[in-house]
Amino acid sequence: MNTASSENVKTTDSTPEENGERVRLKKQLGLLEGVAIILGIIFGSGIFISPSGVMNEAGSVGLSLTMWFMCGMLSMIGALCYAELGTSIPRSGGDYTYLFEGFGPLPAFLYLWDAMLVFVPTTNAIMGLTFANYVIKPFFPDCDNPDQAVRLLAAGVICFITFINCWNVKATTKVQNVFMFTKISALVMIIVCGGYYLYLHGFSKFSNPWQGSVTDPGRLAVSVYSGIYSYSGWNYLNFMTEELRNPYVNLPRAIYISMPLVTIIYVLANVAYLAVLTPYDMMTTKAIAVTFGHLAMGSFEWIMPLMVALSAFGGLCVHIMTSSRMCFVGARYGHFPTFLSFINIDRYTPTPSLVFLNILSLLMLFTSNVDMLITYSSFVEAFFTMLSVSSVLWNRWKRPNINRPIKVSLWIPITYVVVSLFLIVLPCYVRPKEVGMGVGITLLGIPVYYLCVVWQNKPVWFQNSLKHTTYTIQKLFISAKEEKAEDIWE
Repeated sequence: MNTASSENVKTTDSTPEENGERVRLKKQLGLLEGVAIILGIIFGSGIFISPSGVMNEAGSVGLSLTMWFMCGMLSMIGALCYAELGTSIPRSGGDYTYLFEGFGPLPAFLYLWDAMLVFVPTTNAIMGLTFANYVIKPFFPDCDNPDQAVRLLAAGVICFITFINCWNVKATTKVQNVFMFTKISALVMIIVCGGYYLYLHGFSKFSNPWQGSVTDPGRLAVSVYSGIYSYSGWNYLNFMTEELRNPYVNLPRAIYISMPLVTIIYVLANVAYLAVLTPYDMMTTKAIAVTFGHLAMGSFEWIMPLMVALSAFGGLCVHIMTSSRMCFVGARYGHFPTFLSFINIDRYTPTPSLVFLNILSLLMLFTSNVDMLITYSSFVEAFFTMLSVSSVLWNRWKRPNINRPIKVSLWIPITYVVVSLFLIVLPCYVRPKEVGMGVGITLLGIPVYYLCVVWQNKPVWFQNSLKHTTYTIQKLFISAKEEKAEDIWE
């Protein structure tokens, strides 16, 4: 397997860069593609696992549904702020770019640091655990899944998908295209079956919707994190602004179409769950769609775990593919070790980045407690999303004259920042372990930034150790073809 730095890959054909032209990303995404990207990322495994976490912290049917609606509204408000950021700073990169432009390189580096060490590998672990739980659950219908079996299967599927991404990019995109339909089909099936169940059995389970409601603000904040996890992905279109045709029009329109649609579908899906399951059933099950199928679908119950498992598998494929590019770009711009910017010159895939994230994702399988992982990763991601939205206010003050094709009312980013502050502070006493882990890893990035990025005149022994490490890691990926290896280093 041959790899080389992204700066060293050469081709025999003349490129635009060699002809003196500036290389640009092609604007080939329209409104339909923009909506599809947002829906494709949001409709992942979250809606098949988060309802249990929301119900566990909310305590009642009415409060649970209220939380799902509030999470949708909060995501919509945040997406409107990102519409202004995406059109006033029309460059790809999303949060990384907005933080760099608004607050400088250190917050941007910390975002990349946390993305690679916290919420990207954690999300991979959550999707792998979701896949494993739904595959194993039919074999253990009346008891909990064996913990070791779940984690081993999750590790196996993460490694397998990483291998597919290392082997062929087209294979990954084909897998995603096929499994996209299973995500939507599974949700439609849940809503239809739940509606039919309501028609047959009535609304007795909604007769006292507020019974058992939790009033502890900290627990309610944790329930919002579980819901927000299912909505995560609404800002991903901003990572591809440069590839969007007429972004000033299509970016906000894609948001206006997608977010209300997602909110309606998620609320209806939870109504369907609650029509069939009791709040206790929702709080105790680790595979809510399997339990739902067992009670509502009769002899066709086997369809639900299959569709959810395929949905999680497809979501994991695209998430591993896209997140490895973020790691690759960070290394290319000097914020991560150079060897992570190497690419396989035979397969044209960022193999070192994929393997690096694979190792981190496997480390996140130290637990099979999905709710803990969601709180752990959502806390950190919520902080940086709040920081990105606050850059709207900062830019209005410091850069009032930049072109803003979309200009949201000031109450929109202020509302998002204030609500996010409460959501960040309140869980500290409810889930101190998860919050402490997120804060600790973030703060650890500060000395790493100054040591590895800012400090240029490093001692010779330190530079030699980095070169030796880079050389050793590269040799792991280079084949025995000495002639070709020499050409790469040249």
